[in-house]
Amino acid sequence: MKITQLPQEFIDAQPILTKLEDAGFEAYFVGGSVRDTMLGKTIHDVDIASSAFPEEVKSLFHNTVDTGIQHGTVMVLDHGTGYEITTFRVESTYTDFRRPDHVTFVRSLEEDLKRRDFTINALAMRHDGEVLDLFDGLEDMKKGVIRAVGDAEKRFTEDALRMMRALRFSAQLGFNIEADTQKALVDLAPNLAKIAVERVRVEFEKLLLGSQASQSLELALRDHVMNYLPGPHIEDWSSIIDDLNKDQATNYTVAWAHILSRTQFDDKKRRQFMYDWKMSRNVMKTVNAIVPIVHNPKKSTVFDIYQVLAYQEELLEVLSLTGSQPETIQRISHIIEMLPITKAADLNISGGELIRSGILTPGPLLGRVLKKIEYAVVVGDILNDHDALEKFAKEYVNDQN
Repeated sequence: MKITQLPQEFIDAQPILTKLEDAGFEAYFVGGSVRDTMLGKTIHDVDIASSAFPEEVKSLFHNTVDTGIQHGTVMVLDHGTGYEITTFRVESTYTDFRRPDHVTFVRSLEEDLKRRDFTINALAMRHDGEVLDLFDGLEDMKKGVIRAVGDAEKRFTEDALRMMRALRFSAQLGFNIEADTQKALVDLAPNLAKIAVERVRVEFEKLLLGSQASQSLELALRDHVMNYLPGPHIEDWSSIIDDLNKDQATNYTVAWAHILSRTQFDDKKRRQFMYDWKMSRNVMKTVNAIVPIVHNPKKSTVFDIYQVLAYQEELLEVLSLTGSQPETIQRISHIIEMLPITKAADLNISGGELIRSGILTPGPLLGRVLKKIEYAVVVGDILNDHDALEKFAKEYVNDQN
């Protein structure tokens, strides 16, 4: 078949393919960009595969970078945008369940596509939009099926991360996993424990943001895939799955905060879970700020809300995901809107002014006074007025003497 109206991303990259073809080589757009175009989705990176070997690619283009030349990948910078061109290749054994021990460059498109994970990702497209489908990927796409290219057990043994990708694509596309592919996933799921946590986390986060995340989680639980994922195990996923049946998080930080808000983990266990998943410091800070509020939103004070103000968007989204009552969310939103200050720097007095006025000297007491002032302003005990704050500080210091 042929795509008559190509997305601009492909049009921009057409000169790369035509230059390779004019030199006597085959060249195709491959992978996710072709799949997503067929599905009417926004495309991201445009990947190119060619029969040209790396040194041949480099001889054709003036500006190149060896981004992964040992695996046949060269980035071409000739047309303002970087395009990665990867030589057709076959791969050896995968002793680490993730990367081939070595690759061999070939001139055959079929041999190259044969090593790919799923049929819907084994599509190739010429520069003019003609799609080559050697493994019935278009039919699987039409049926809404995720099926491994060739022998599923072999594909998952080569690269165990492909099992997480199967679940992720199922969540994102709403496709079913084909029976033989599903059986291989069940049989080989223990190999996921041998994959770097960071790579598993990326796929799991994409799964959580998929429109069919609840179904993929149910599948992963049913087939015991979750047993081989990082962190202290969550015993009950039912409330999380129920939430995801209604809505999904807009980003992975919210997704993790949502999951951990639905657990009964104490602070120590929650931190261990995030550490085991190797989350970033920013994600950990956000989750640790939000979860206590979500656990007891009705008991959260004005000052509690003020302290997590930097995470207000994530907080409100997680409250909505977990089914908090509208009036509870409205109360917290109202508190946020009515706060007299958003941070300590908004106070109409500073430590320097208190020192210059002779009320305080540098030291621990100064820090305590500023904290007392901040609290009093936030909860409405005093106005954020310079004279009122100075008077408050004097009275507090006198009480301490």
